[in-house]
Amino acid sequence: MLVGETSVTWWGHSTMWLADAGTTLLTDPVLTGRLAHLRRVAGPPPVLPGAPDAVLLSHLHADHFHLASLRMVPGEPTLVVPRGSAGFIAKGLGRAFADRCVELSPGEETKVGDVTVRAVKANHPGGRGPWSNLRAVALGFVVEGTSRSWYAGDTGLFDEMSDLGPLDLALIPVGGWGPTLHAHEHLDPAQAAEALRRVRAAYAVPVHYGSFWPVGLGRVRQHMFSEPGPAFARHAATVAPDAQVRVLRQGETFLFSGDHA
Repeated sequence: MLVGETSVTWWGHSTMWLADAGTTLLTDPVLTGRLAHLRRVAGPPPVLPGAPDAVLLSHLHADHFHLASLRMVPGEPTLVVPRGSAGFIAKGLGRAFADRCVELSPGEETKVGDVTVRAVKANHPGGRGPWSNLRAVALGFVVEGTSRSWYAGDTGLFDEMSDLGPLDLALIPVGGWGPTLHAHEHLDPAQAAEALRRVRAAYAVPVHYGSFWPVGLGRVRQHMFSEPGPAFARHAATVAPDAQVRVLRQGETFLFSGDHA
């Protein structure tokens, strides 16, 4: 039996600082105020507390695999990336960054400090974008230390989600960065609540919403910017009533005690 404290700080979009068993992980860092046609319109710029032990990169889309932000991460953390993407890091950031990469496919795992990071399936396109031929499978991650935490990356629903639980913490995408979501490739608040039911997590934090918005759209369809987190909490109260949802503000930390066999 492992017992201890786990904390997660949400820095907007899918950027989170996860601390467990004395090990610190940073997910999909976007540390800038601007990303191509997207502008940070809510929350403070991320302020990292130090150098993480590892950075988890779920897939190649630029709002998750942001080269400029990786340059800004302090220290020399391990970069846990989808298999096939280390060459992209070597080309974009240099060999020193690529040498820190650990490439994983779904089902493979690596040790970071006192936690185990296992790559799991995500139902989402793995390419860099329509302008690029670069491809690598999209991932989620299950982190096991004193707690079992699932960072879903970007994903739609898939049957094998039920195999991931039970979990202590689920970090679940519930929205997007524009006025539309691509069906089957993302979770809306209702689908995210169904994902929470499937993985049987004790706690959940909604992410991937309410941070960036396309320049010039003036938050068209405002409900798709600010409402996904609270809407997810409402759906989860009905669909997954045993889970406790924490809707965080950007920069806010949620701390809980992990306790599992």
